[in-house]
Amino acid sequence: MVDYYDKIIVGVAGSVIGGILAGIVIGFGFQTGLLLGSFVATFFMYDAMIRNPPRSPTDPVVVASAIGWHAFLLVLVLAVSLG
Repeated sequence: MVDYYDKIIVGVAGSVIGGILAGIVIGFGFQTGLLLGSFVATFFMYDAMIRNPPRSPTDPVVVASAIGWHAFLLVLVLAVSLG
C-alpha cells in the first residue's frame, strides 16, 4: 500500500532526477539541472513538512530538516553561480 509520504519521496526523487536529466539533455549543465530539480522538490518538501506534517511544524526534527534542506539549496545556488 502506497502512503501519502511514499508519494512525496517519489516526487522529490523524480524532481531531482528529472532536473539532472533535463540539464544533461537540454544542455544547460548537470549542476543547473540539479538546482532546478531541487527547487521543484522544495514544493514537495513544503507540502510534506508544513501543509501536511506527520509531526508539529515546530518540532525540532522538522525545523532541523527544513534548515538542512534550505542549506543544501544554498550550496547548490553557490556552486552553480560560482562554478
